[in-house]
Amino acid sequence: MAPNSAVTTAEKSSTNNYTLLQVHDSDSPMFPEKQKATSRKQFTWFLLLKLHRVMTCLSWLTNGLKSTVALVKKRVSLADMSDEGPKSRGRLYRFIKVFLALSIGGLVIEIIAHFNRWNLHMIHPWEVQGLLQWSYMAWLSFREDYVAPLVLLVSKFCIVLFLIQSLDRLVLCIGCFWIKYKKLKPTIDADACDVEDPSNFPMVLVQIPMCNEREVYSQSIGAVAQLDWPKDRILIQVLDDSDDGNLQMLIKEEVASWKEKGVNIVYRHRLIRTGYKAGNLKSAMSCDYVKDYEFVAIFDADFQPNPDFLKLTIPHFKGKPDLGLVQARWSFVNKDENLLTRLQNINLCFHFEVEQQVNGYFLNFFGFNGTAGVWRIKALEESGGWLERTTVEDMDIAVRAHLNGWKFIFLNDVKVLCELPESYEAYKKQQHRWHSGPMQLFRLCLPAILTSKISVWKKSNLIFLFFLLRKLILPFYSFTLFCIILPLTMFIPESELPLWVICYVPIFMSFLNILPAPKSVPFLVPYLLFENTMSVTKFNAMISGLFQLGSAYEWVVTKKTGRSSESDLLALAERESKSSNEEKILRRHSESGLELLGKLKQSEEVPSKKKRNRLYRKELALALLLLTASARSLMSAHGVHFYFLLFQGLSFLVMGLDLIGEQVS
Repeated sequence: MAPNSAVTTAEKSSTNNYTLLQVHDSDSPMFPEKQKATSRKQFTWFLLLKLHRVMTCLSWLTNGLKSTVALVKKRVSLADMSDEGPKSRGRLYRFIKVFLALSIGGLVIEIIAHFNRWNLHMIHPWEVQGLLQWSYMAWLSFREDYVAPLVLLVSKFCIVLFLIQSLDRLVLCIGCFWIKYKKLKPTIDADACDVEDPSNFPMVLVQIPMCNEREVYSQSIGAVAQLDWPKDRILIQVLDDSDDGNLQMLIKEEVASWKEKGVNIVYRHRLIRTGYKAGNLKSAMSCDYVKDYEFVAIFDADFQPNPDFLKLTIPHFKGKPDLGLVQARWSFVNKDENLLTRLQNINLCFHFEVEQQVNGYFLNFFGFNGTAGVWRIKALEESGGWLERTTVEDMDIAVRAHLNGWKFIFLNDVKVLCELPESYEAYKKQQHRWHSGPMQLFRLCLPAILTSKISVWKKSNLIFLFFLLRKLILPFYSFTLFCIILPLTMFIPESELPLWVICYVPIFMSFLNILPAPKSVPFLVPYLLFENTMSVTKFNAMISGLFQLGSAYEWVVTKKTGRSSESDLLALAERESKSSNEEKILRRHSESGLELLGKLKQSEEVPSKKKRNRLYRKELALALLLLTASARSLMSAHGVHFYFLLFQGLSFLVMGLDLIGEQVS
């Protein structure tokens, strides 16, 4: 029975005209005095509880603010602004600085005008007092007649691009839902591989290109060496481009140890290290024995395939002579390491689950991811092989193979473990290469696309969707619309952006992006802010690649932490592999203490470069710009515009101070 409930019993006598009422609760209305006393007591406790919660919240906010301010002071005092290099002082950075200076000046004038209540429609020319007020009145007239129409035109153009790109994302999501609903996926012929007769297995070459991958080389080689395939039908090439002599010796020893266990594995090191990864792969494919192999599987140094990888991918080539590539999906051992890796996981889950899967099933074409894929060697050779002309050699060979009529398959249910960059510095460099390379490739491939023999539809898909919409328009409108035009409209209210552009549509599209990673739904707002913040890096990379600026040809190996080579990898491998694979992994890690001690001593001899978090000029300048615009928006009581600019400015500040991702004490 509830504590505040009352039970009454009414009995009516048959002989006497009276009713007996029994009350079994002291809190009933029959006792109003006690009820009032109890209510006052309860109300007092309620107020004390609320006060305690408020004080706790204020204490938490105060401590958090103090620690954040202390961290920012320390970061600014210890950081070397020259670490970012001269590229930060390029044209884009100078443009942002000029825009920031104008915004600060405009904000100061607007504050003065606000407190003096200057208004063009209420003040007559003879009532203007002082040069400053006259200049402000002239600026209002000039802004309304000339500046506002121009800004409005540019904003409408960017909004159209934004809607087109959003429609493309929506169509891709509908295609993904259709694949899930119909349970569509690539199929394998029943007699593709006869496990009873190993001679029917095709010859497979496995390549592991690496360059100074000290943290992950051992586990990568170990995982590939345990692939379940007849030993006389597979050859593993360890393609080492390291310039560290000690590291070369360690990799050679690792290869030798697996060779002693019966694995068919070779070590290759180039004396002339040109062309980065493309040059490394090209050199390996020039070996005489390659002609004996039908397929080549490629794994970057931080990728750890399961033993059944080849048995899940190679059979798809059976009976499909026009199939050139089978691409597997990536999975990440450190996706929950920090906020940066969680946000990267959202992006890459959408890329594989939606973009790659839909394009692979309906178009038989997508961009090769550079690793965790199997190529038919004939397709590589007929498409011209690996070329060193861009920093996206994987996309280059995929486009040329598509122009030669080869088809691709994406396997969403075959996953290969790998590692996400944990520091903002590593992620920023990776994204610069991934967004400058496609623009280099577009300039080089456009004549070949126009003159190729593929259908007009495939040409249109390559030019307008694959390159222009997803590689050029996306970073262009993201940066221009949300980082330039939006803060500009705060000072030019005649061209203010509608709410659905800055709030409703972006949130809806971000929600669609998060659907392939449903556990990341709580990160919806951080993801939206993060994508807008990264637009400055992607825009800068896109421009440098399109116009062949110096930074477009930079190749920086993404820094690995080696988490995939420690207990995280072992735990995941044990859960996802067969029981027979567990014994192999344990046996692989049972090296003698003397051998392990020798390797540790050699690694200690290598001087390690001191790591430090850095400051990023462009992000800091944009943070000040957006916060200035938010202050102007607050004066106009814009509501949603103010909050968007405020939080977007704070996200740029977090990025600029390198407070996201790996933190170095």
